[in-house]
Amino acid sequence: MTKTPLAPVPGPTALSPARRLLRLAAIVSCLPYLTLKIAWILGSHLGIPDGSSLLEHRGTMLVANTVTVLMDACVIALALLLTRPWGLRVRAWLLLVPVWVASGLLAPIMTGFPVQLLIKVLGGDVRTQSASEPFLHEWVFGVVYGGFILQGLALGGLFALYARQRWGHLWRGRVGDLATPASRPLALTAAVVALVPVTVHLMWAFGSTAGLGADAVRDRATDTYALEVLHALFPLTAVAGALVVAFRVPPRLPLAVPLAVAWVGSGATACWGGWMTLASLGAGDIAERPTALVTLTYAGQMIVGMLVIALGVRFFAARSAVAHDRTAAPIPV
Repeated sequence: MTKTPLAPVPGPTALSPARRLLRLAAIVSCLPYLTLKIAWILGSHLGIPDGSSLLEHRGTMLVANTVTVLMDACVIALALLLTRPWGLRVRAWLLLVPVWVASGLLAPIMTGFPVQLLIKVLGGDVRTQSASEPFLHEWVFGVVYGGFILQGLALGGLFALYARQRWGHLWRGRVGDLATPASRPLALTAAVVALVPVTVHLMWAFGSTAGLGADAVRDRATDTYALEVLHALFPLTAVAGALVVAFRVPPRLPLAVPLAVAWVGSGATACWGGWMTLASLGAGDIAERPTALVTLTYAGQMIVGMLVIALGVRFFAARSAVAHDRTAAPIPV
């Protein structure tokens, strides 16, 4: 069996036109969301209909809008970091953690919103907000989610180019060439835990209302079932990527494929579960608070995502150590 060399390959130092374009797209795509949020912080009701719940809790919304402005501003900071020479000197975890969180929060929107648009084109019922009370004007969702999709594409492209330059030597080769596969206990544990969120989301996708509150049941629409399928697919993809790397099957599959799948799947599973948990904490009405089954499902998602990303960290640490040992070994004479 031929082992793929792990020695790092120096990347180009000049910024390519593709990176310049992706950086510009990432920054520009943040502007609509930032403009709306800043306007709301300053007291504007742009895009907010009369009677919206957003107008009832001004203090809470001020804090929430400020936090989300900072989160979206981080996309601009990441776009600069991924395209400037000093970005290659940043500690790995300082870059990887925010990129993983960003990809985890954006991936469900990047897949879910096009699905909603397709359902709407085909004549299905799409409900982006509660039918019982107004929340935002419909155009806001198109502007904001469209910007998020562009952010995800641009930031994902920049990160792929950056990661290939800095760490590409760690995922060259095929799955069957691995001398140090990922932790099998972590992969198997993630697979077992994933049974809970996957099963619950599929139950909801096929019409079950178990564990759902009255508002959630009332506001179900055609797109609700499709989105539940997507929420079941993300933990499945995360676990699938982890199992492929841990058990080295299929052996001829390029290593980059399961690693990318595990990265996106784990981020979407853990970060979206965490985001929904945080959002549920702000529910003032007891009837709007999540049930035990919903809470268990979100907790399961977070655990699965963290187990898979922990597997990835251990895997890359082992590969990096091997690469370091090989490059540090004395040259025989």
